Amino acid sequence: MNISKSSIHRILRKDLGCFPYKKIKQPKLTDVQKKKRVKFANWVLNNYTKSDITRWLFSDEKYFDLNGVYNNQNDRIWAISREEADKRGAIYETTKFPVKVMVWLGVCSEGLSVPVIFEGGSMDAQRYIDKVLSIALECGNEMLGEHWTYQQDGARPHIHYRIQKCCIDHFPSFTSKDRWPPNSPDLCPFDYSLWNELAKLMNWKKITIKELLIQEIKHSVKKIEKEKILNSVNDFTKRLRIIKETGGEYVR
Repeated sequence: MNISKSSIHRILRKDLGCFPYKKIKQPKLTDVQKKKRVKFANWVLNNYTKSDITRWLFSDEKYFDLNGVYNNQNDRIWAISREEADKRGAIYETTKFPVKVMVWLGVCSEGLSVPVIFEGGSMDAQRYIDKVLSIALECGNEMLGEHWTYQQDGARPHIHYRIQKCCIDHFPSFTSKDRWPPNSPDLCPFDYSLWNELAKLMNWKKITIKELLIQEIKHSVKKIEKEKILNSVNDFTKRLRIIKETGGEYVR
């Protein structure tokens, strides 16, 4: 069929009412995982009031590296040729093995915890106990008082028996390894909102070495608006209801 690109575009948009949508990545959930998600949603909704959930301290870890965050759909250079565009900064260079750090953060209705930054090595049970749980406990008690719940996902270090025992012994309440459903980043405020917000606030152009990366992370955490934080926490309950209604489907 001999038809121009512009004609196809016009037919799709004007005649058929279609719009272009980016492909999205999401975990492929098994039937067993969906059932666990529904079970978790029911457990939270039946045992915690909306007010109780404002007293949860959600947590997560994420790697940040010197390559930063790049969206080629939103970054364009207008030029008369590829060569001119390249000269004007249209090439985004990355390194194969960029320097990276792992960041742990906690969030609740009262705000964000201080970030814990791991500069090297992998996360193991002892490092998590020494560097994370002490900060989580301190921040939780300071922001939420005596009665609150610490949330962590099912990452390997979190399910270690020493960490589970430490949480039982020292935290008012926590989501045990048998509670949190696998493959469920759509239930973590960081994964569905706050990590992206932090990355957008960072000035990636000035980050050239690890020390500046760490400095910018700490600085940008403080710039996340209180309204964004509160909305992300409140969305947790809404997402649980959607999971319950859809039989455990992933929430976008």
